[in-house]
Amino acid sequence: MKPQPLPAVPDSKLGGTAPSAARAARFSPSAQSRQRIRFVGLAWLLFAAWPLVAGNDYILSLGIFFFINLLLIGGLNLVMGFGGQISLCQAGFYGLGAYVSGVLAVKYGVPPLLGVLVATAGAALSALCIGLPALRLRGDYLAMATLGFNAILSVLFSELVSLTGGPNGLANIPPVSLAGFKLDIASRFFWLAWGVSGLMMVMLSLLLSSRAGRALRAVAGSEIASGSMGIDPFRSKLAAFMFSAACAGLAGALYAHFNQYASPETFSFATSVLLVVMVALGGWGRYWGPLFGAVVFTAVPELLRKFQDAELLVFGAGMIVVLLYLPTGIAGFGTYLQAGLARLRASRRAS
Repeated sequence: MKPQPLPAVPDSKLGGTAPSAARAARFSPSAQSRQRIRFVGLAWLLFAAWPLVAGNDYILSLGIFFFINLLLIGGLNLVMGFGGQISLCQAGFYGLGAYVSGVLAVKYGVPPLLGVLVATAGAALSALCIGLPALRLRGDYLAMATLGFNAILSVLFSELVSLTGGPNGLANIPPVSLAGFKLDIASRFFWLAWGVSGLMMVMLSLLLSSRAGRALRAVAGSEIASGSMGIDPFRSKLAAFMFSAACAGLAGALYAHFNQYASPETFSFATSVLLVVMVALGGWGRYWGPLFGAVVFTAVPELLRKFQDAELLVFGAGMIVVLLYLPTGIAGFGTYLQAGLARLRASRRAS
């Protein structure tokens, strides 16, 4: 006699052990990405009010530098936080974007907007060149390789006097123009930085929810395991490294055309270290981590401007506190607090 199949049992009668299709769809990567993008839209609408509440151009310029720093830290968080790689050359790519766009505009008369695009592509191309050999290394060796690249760029920024202006910096960089409209004051340039940084956040959300983003996080967990499942770890790391460099190059170009000046000290190794600290303070591998890191990186130096070198002390102390007591960073504080409350309730029940 042929056995009859068992009747299907609804999920509601299984005590909730079998997740429903609606619940699975709710927590799918695409649904999470749409939710993040909605929050980005809401946050950027709030940021759009900054020119209205800023009392002067100085306060307004802090908002612009916040968006530029967000580009820097967001790209670095993709490599270090989600990709699990160590990069100490983000400031080098930052300076490369600034000098490429600035030199093209000052020395060769290239339109600033075209120079920004060339600088972004040039930073990504340089990441490809350094990443092909360097990303085959791991751990401390990778950190040393990227550190060496940052040191080489710092020397070039100072020694190529005929192009970069040397230690005196590159001056008289023209502002960006859009359709003949010059963004030569803070109230105009703000909207360019606002839009570019918002677009970067949307692109990051879409990337993290895509197959490439999931592959990158798998590589961060275990290169051997991800490779056994058909993922090319090297290609994933290289793509993230190039995206991070492109973000830094774009940030550097925007910085140069807004500040209309670029100096080698801005793009030193110390800046690369501070950017790594900002990734940790904001939250390793947290989507919203760069937002908090950019706030700290923009506000603290201004608050401590009266005290020479005090910002390094504050950043160092903050790094120690995060590593000891808040390993998930500022963005992960809510999750950390919920876990702590859950442990407290469990201990009370046990007692």
